[in-house]
This record gives sequence, C-alpha cells and structure tokens, in this order.
Amino acid sequence: MAPHTHASQPAATPESVLSADLLAAIHARAEQNDRDNAFFDADLNDLRAAGYLRAGVPAELGGGGFLLTDLSRAQRLLAGAAPATALAINMHQVWVSVARYLHERGDASLDFVLHGAVAGEVFAFGVSEAGNDLVLFDSDTVAEPDGHGGYRFTGTKIFTSLSPAWTQLGTMGRDSTSPDAPKIVFGFVPRDEHVVHRDDWDTLGMRASQSRTTELHGAHAPAERVVRRLDVGPGADPLIFGIFSAFEILLASVYTGIAERALELAIATVTTRRSKKTGRPYADDPDIRWQIADAGLLIDAILPQLASLAHDVDADAAHGARWFALLSGVKHRATEQARRVVDHAIRVSGGSSYFSSNELSRLYRDVLAGVFHPSDAESVHATVAASLLGPVGTAE
Repeated sequence: MAPHTHASQPAATPESVLSADLLAAIHARAEQNDRDNAFFDADLNDLRAAGYLRAGVPAELGGGGFLLTDLSRAQRLLAGAAPATALAINMHQVWVSVARYLHERGDASLDFVLHGAVAGEVFAFGVSEAGNDLVLFDSDTVAEPDGHGGYRFTGTKIFTSLSPAWTQLGTMGRDSTSPDAPKIVFGFVPRDEHVVHRDDWDTLGMRASQSRTTELHGAHAPAERVVRRLDVGPGADPLIFGIFSAFEILLASVYTGIAERALELAIATVTTRRSKKTGRPYADDPDIRWQIADAGLLIDAILPQLASLAHDVDADAAHGARWFALLSGVKHRATEQARRVVDHAIRVSGGSSYFSSNELSRLYRDVLAGVFHPSDAESVHATVAASLLGPVGTAE
C-alpha cells in the first residue's frame, strides 16, 4: 500500500454529528418502524440534514473528515438508538469509507462516491446473491460490455439494504465474453427502470432496513462508473481490501452497539425492580449480578479490538496475510458476543421482556441477523485455520 497522510483532523465528532436529540428522535421511531415493517424515511432525512451521510468524506472535500475509527464509534451510537437504521446506513458508509481509503492512497476511481455523498446521494450494496458463497470473488450476475467501456448488469441480488431510498447501487457481475474473460466487474448503476425491487422484506428482525431483493435487467454502469475489472477469485486489489475492512468493522460496530444498549436496559431494569421476597433491588441478587458482569465482560473484550483494528486500517498497519483472519474474526466475535449479551439482558429483565412492546424483545430479534452477514462462522473458522495452519494438505 502506498504511503499516505490524512490531510486534516475530523471536522466533527461522532457525538456532535449524532447529537443526543437526534438519537432520541431516531430511537422514538424505531419501535413503530419495526411494527409496521416500514422504512426509516424520517431517520434518513434527519441523518442527511445532520451531515451524517457525508461524515466519512475528507474535510477538504466538504465532508466531516471521519476515519474508520470515527465511523465505528458513530455506528455504535446509531445502533443503540435504532439497529435497523444503523445496519442499512452501514451500506452507504462502507462505500464512502472505501472511496476515502482509496482517495487517501492516490486512487481516485471512487472519488465520485465522495462527491456524491456530499451532494446528498445514497449509496447501497448490490453484491450478495442466493447460493453464492464466494461473495466478492465471483458472481452469477452477467456483466455485458456496452462497447464503450461501460457494462450492463443482469442478475438478482439479495439483502439490498436501503432499497426504498438509494440513488446509486454499487454492484458486480461476471464478464464472460471479453477477450481477457472471465473478469469480475465492479460498477455503479443508477436507480432507473432497469432496476426492480421486490417488496419481499418481511423478516424476524432488522425490519426497517428494508433489505429487499433487487433484480437488475440490463442496469447500466457507464465507463466512468466502472471501477474495477478483476480476475475471478481472491486477489490483493485495494478495492477488495477496502470493502472487506470497512464492511466487517462497521458490521461489528452495529452489533456491539446493540449489545451496549441491551446492557443499558438490563441495568436500568434490575436497579429499579425489587424482590417481593427480600424487598431489595434485583441488582443485589448475586446471580443477577453475575449475569450483568458477564455481559459487561463480553462488551469490554470487543471494544478494544474494534478500536485497534479500525485504527490499523486507517494507519496501513502491516498485518499482511493476517488481515482477513483479523477482520473476519472481529466481526464473528462481535456478533456472537452481542447475542450473548442480549440473552443475559433478557434473562435478568424478567417476563416483561418477552412482550413485543419491550425494546429488549426487538433487540433480541435484531441481533440474530448478525449470523447471516459475511463472514459467517464457517468461513471465519476456515480463514483463521488457514492463517494458522496453512492451506489444507500443507502439513503432510
């Protein structure tokens, strides 16, 4: 990676952009959005007005100057207010983070994302496909050259967060016809008649994210929006590292934010409820204290990992071949530990948390979505095993 310097310090902080009043307003809408299976239009408008969609753009380009470290903290705050809103906004923030990462290293291929974020555009991910466990390294979507350096994409993408609102979709497909084929092509397509969103998002949790199935019917990326043509399979291109690092760290941040909010709710419950048997607060019960402490320990274990890895991405730390094990590992630990924290919170909060009107009930459903995001538990363990033991068969 080329040496770089950050041109300026952040023009704002996560707490100043996501003010207490803004987070309170977003939190107040989360229950109804979940109940109605409705997109978070009002949240998006408020976040845009607060400058959050441009927070990750360098300050000299009109943004907030947030590095990945800052966005990680911000996404934890937003997830504590409304997990589904945070998860969907993650997709926009990942693209902005990738664009900033490349820009700071002298690669202007995604500078249009930075300028677009400042202008109010909303970027989304159209990458995941049913049954495609190669994710970034191959695609069932057809990428057809238009003869002028652009491509038309035809295929079906799943889990497209921000479906009701995005203006530009970063997507990928396989070019099997060019002389140097096969190639995996990454490009950005606009929201137009060549893109169809199925109204099929009726899920257990993360309902307001409206991560619908997206059909691409010759969706066109002009030459200036085709950002990569890569060989099929794993590779070392900075775009891939930028996507993977931002995606895993910001996902881990969202689920850690859910865990922090669940613990906050659990503490509030056990310190105000009293035992009829003893007359004392439940917070004095040794079993409850153990569960609260265990939840706290789980969160304390993930916070320094998140901060350290986000800083290392920003600073181009020399982790070499260990990077993908470290990044997939932090996402796996964060999502699994968040599930355990929410479970502790449910257990100590009593039967009232089983009612759908209780916030913990929603967090319990939302946190489950963490098991479905890349990298899943199987791929994480395979990646870490390869990092520690080498590929299968090398020990013979």
